[in-house]
Amino acid sequence: MWDVLVDGGSVTAGISGALRKFGRFPAVGDFVVLLDQPEAGTSTIVDILPQKTRFARGTPGREGADQVIAANVDTVFIVTAAGRDLNARRIERFLAIAHASGARPVIVINKSDLTDDPATLADELVSVSPGIPVIPISAVNGEGVDRLDPYLSPGTTIALIGSSGVGKSTLINRLMGRPVQDTSEIRDYDGKGRHTTTVRQLFVLAGGALMIDNPGLREVGIGTASAGIADTFPDILELAEGCRFSDCRHEEEPGCAVQAAVADGTLPAARLESYRRLVQELAFEEEKAEIGLVRLEKKRWKAIGKLQRDIGKTKGR
Repeated sequence: MWDVLVDGGSVTAGISGALRKFGRFPAVGDFVVLLDQPEAGTSTIVDILPQKTRFARGTPGREGADQVIAANVDTVFIVTAAGRDLNARRIERFLAIAHASGARPVIVINKSDLTDDPATLADELVSVSPGIPVIPISAVNGEGVDRLDPYLSPGTTIALIGSSGVGKSTLINRLMGRPVQDTSEIRDYDGKGRHTTTVRQLFVLAGGALMIDNPGLREVGIGTASAGIADTFPDILELAEGCRFSDCRHEEEPGCAVQAAVADGTLPAARLESYRRLVQELAFEEEKAEIGLVRLEKKRWKAIGKLQRDIGKTKGR
């Protein structure tokens, strides 16, 4: 069952048999067509409109399929927090899947009140997020939250992603002006949070923007987000144009401009290593996805063959 926002409130609806048969299930943020049957007191989702953006992450398993987190998202708030969660490598992974979705990423550093110099927080992430807004805030006391207003225009949809315990639910409560999401403290011994939010939920802010809260992502699988790599590492791709070989892997090839930049200190070695790791993971995930498609196709033809045999047996009676 799905809760669907309509004029004047929301309705609870199931989906049609046709959608279920073809494995088409609405994601949070989807626009759907409802069949309203007041005489039966039911509403049914009979179609899902095309998605203008699709925010997904890779899922574990042999099939290599992507998990749709949200649809029709205009802006993705990548929420991290001052302290142990402020990790450039994790932000790069979030940026890759955000760029691939077609939505605009914004990095939000929460819990800026826990540091003595909030102004320096953004400096830690500037090198891994060229051209991306980085906004320090405190969802608890409201400091800096007004800097998010330009991204909260009426009718726009914003999705929150980030690790558990970074304060996504607290930010939702601050923007809603009332407690609508449960919150919990992070663990003192390792600074990690618990999964307070367990389902994806869409909220309508007072100004008319729509905000999707997501459970904390313990693992950020890059899935098949190849389109997001270029936008996440534009500095490396720009350097790569100067490589001697067009298919340079930036490892030990002669005339590699990227390796030269690392050697002279222009490009941090950790950023190049992160780029390599994500590219290798992406290739692995895409191979899994192809294998999964082949397996699904075999399964489909096996079912068709069985149906044909059953029909043949029926005719022979």
